Amino acid sequence: MKSIEAYIQANKTRFINELIDLLKIPSVSADSAYANDVLKTAEAIKSRLEEAGCDLVEITPTDGHPIVYGEKIIDTNLPTVLVYGHYDVQPADPIELWDSPPFEPIIKSTELHPDGAIFARGACDDKGQMYMHVKALEFMVSQNELPCNVKFMIEGEEEVGSVNLAKYVAENKTKLSNDIILISDTGMIANDVPSITTGLRGLSYVEVEVTGPNRDLHSGLYGGAVANPINILTKMIASLHDENNHITIPGFYGKVEELSSAERAQMAKAPFSLDAYKEALNIEAVYGEKGYSTNERNSIRPTLDVNGIWGGYTGEGAKTVIASKAYAKISMRLVPNQDWKEITQLFKTHFETIAPKGVTVNVTPHHGGQGYVTPINTVAYQAASNAYETTFGQTPIPQRSGGSIPIVSLFEEELGSKTILMGFGLDSDAIHSPNEHFGIWNYLKGIETIPYFYKYFTDLKQ
Repeated sequence: MKSIEAYIQANKTRFINELIDLLKIPSVSADSAYANDVLKTAEAIKSRLEEAGCDLVEITPTDGHPIVYGEKIIDTNLPTVLVYGHYDVQPADPIELWDSPPFEPIIKSTELHPDGAIFARGACDDKGQMYMHVKALEFMVSQNELPCNVKFMIEGEEEVGSVNLAKYVAENKTKLSNDIILISDTGMIANDVPSITTGLRGLSYVEVEVTGPNRDLHSGLYGGAVANPINILTKMIASLHDENNHITIPGFYGKVEELSSAERAQMAKAPFSLDAYKEALNIEAVYGEKGYSTNERNSIRPTLDVNGIWGGYTGEGAKTVIASKAYAKISMRLVPNQDWKEITQLFKTHFETIAPKGVTVNVTPHHGGQGYVTPINTVAYQAASNAYETTFGQTPIPQRSGGSIPIVSLFEEELGSKTILMGFGLDSDAIHSPNEHFGIWNYLKGIETIPYFYKYFTDLKQ
């Protein structure tokens, strides 16, 4: 595949412009106002897969947003790789914190991306990384370098929990049959320190509502006499962690795997600068569960975080009111062996139990998924490692991630397939945050590396 670098260089401008066109479409799955834009993006993905060389591409409607399926089958006796990705994106809020409009992509150089990065919502998560696979296919087909069969399943609901994907997978097991699933929706340690994600945390996401009086009340006439739902909610949330930042929900740690000292020592070999980490976030100190390092806290330990909290008056000026209701959205990142449905129920029971008299509590589960650990002694992992070594010039480091891709465990359960997570983003790329971006070098490096995975995987399987 010596021609891959020349092919990328010859088509670099087009590859970048095509991604920019995708990023201009605000495919926000969480907001129904963008439903047409989500559909428009699905149609664009369909067209690009056809142009790249897929012989069959279809858009399958669901009860929510559609799934795009494509395939290039060259020989049923050869291995099959199923590529999963998503074309939906997170909401861009808060818009005012963006340096440029989130759906008007621009290219700027940064300290970590001196060759430039594309700033836009979805640049790294996951349009840029998903689209690397489309362009990799284009190269392999156009140069007659595709060594095996490839299938694509690109969904539009990952950012809202993949609520309709399970049904689609269950109903299309034969169509989706494969030898390995390949996903680029994770990151790597650094551009000069490639890594392969070998573990993902699970997720439980809930919304809580605390209700006090039957209407908003004057804080002068009623203050101090009735329970204030906002005050109560903040106290309840504060009680969910103890002085060591240990989660206080009874039974929460019951199935948490404690890694051995040897495993933790192996993890600690990954390059990491605490000073650089703090500087990048503009914080004076890190914070988390006592007894664990920063990298352990955000990968092998479960967490509980408030993602949003509101109630009462938040407009300009003053309004002296005791709100009738207060709300919060809470996510719990889980480690392998923790069942997200069980954890959701433990949270619900506990949160309702700690509510004082004078308020009522309602807990609404939103979505969740299981954690996942992929073995590193497989043909697929070796193929991925060889691919990185070919294009980066060094062996990648296996690394567990703090993020969640809940459908990975679903794929193994329904399709019996392992997953390889070949991510090319960086932690600093601000996914889910204002000013999300993806390095052009990383984008093109992904396109260069992915075809080698196909080559090595096919060679090792035969």
